[in-house]
Amino acid sequence: MELHRISFKTTRHGLDYGLAPMRLFKKAKALGIWDPAAVDLMQDAADWQTLTADEQDLLLRLTAQFGAGEESVTADLLPLLGVMADAGWVEDELFLTSYLWEEAKHVEAFDRFLREVAQSDADLDGYLTEAYRQHFMAVQPAAMNRLRTDRSPEALAEAAVTYQMGTEGVLAETGYHAYYTVLEARGIMPGMQQLVRSIQRDESRHVGYGVYLLSRLVAEHGDDLWAVIEARMNTVLMTAMQVVQEMLAPYGDAIPFEVSLEQFLDYAQRQFMKRYTRIERARGQSLDAILYGVGVEPDEPGGDGAA
Repeated sequence: MELHRISFKTTRHGLDYGLAPMRLFKKAKALGIWDPAAVDLMQDAADWQTLTADEQDLLLRLTAQFGAGEESVTADLLPLLGVMADAGWVEDELFLTSYLWEEAKHVEAFDRFLREVAQSDADLDGYLTEAYRQHFMAVQPAAMNRLRTDRSPEALAEAAVTYQMGTEGVLAETGYHAYYTVLEARGIMPGMQQLVRSIQRDESRHVGYGVYLLSRLVAEHGDDLWAVIEARMNTVLMTAMQVVQEMLAPYGDAIPFEVSLEQFLDYAQRQFMKRYTRIERARGQSLDAILYGVGVEPDEPGGDGAA
């Protein structure tokens, strides 16, 4: 069926600058203008040479998984943008254009580390574990591509939980924690630390949007939709925990940099519960409170509090 526009929001009554997505778009314009190519990685390359083979392997494994994950979220976001465009949610659409651009920069950032710091031209697919492949090659693309033909609240909720809560809110946040734990404690790789901080700042807006969108859906559709969200949240948590376990499993009890599996599993669970609690709160809020209220967007950098 051919669609014909009959009007535009900008000419009818203008954009609503009070909406949460417009506040996030404002932050993206102010804080998202950074260039991965401008970050100096010369000291990082020198620091890389001082690491043991196992330490290099862990950082290479973590970065390979992160780079592939960023490529996947860049590839999978477009159906969500299409939903917002077709629904006439112009403010959401504007923010999502910055969102997609930022994900593309993240792909470049991690690829720079792999090529210029680790100086790897090898096939790194072996670092992608079974649970990782299931999430990024099957579950996430299926949830997002479903939106091309199914625009139901249930489909939208499951896509947002999988993408923003699972991939970005638990897996990515746990990955940032791993970089900080390793690099800051050693005082090494200042360029990579700068890249990770910039990426996490972007991602805080992305997760904030996911919390907003899911909260909006709960406020609009009630407890039946909350049940869908709750079930999917629990599923993605189990997957995320498995991804972390499988990533560190090859090292046994001698994980490089003297880190432990338990500290990362605990961090992943805390990140999950923080987002779960915020979305559940929407069950007792009005739609206007979600659309215009304070507390649906993250602090900068990387936080989750009220703006």
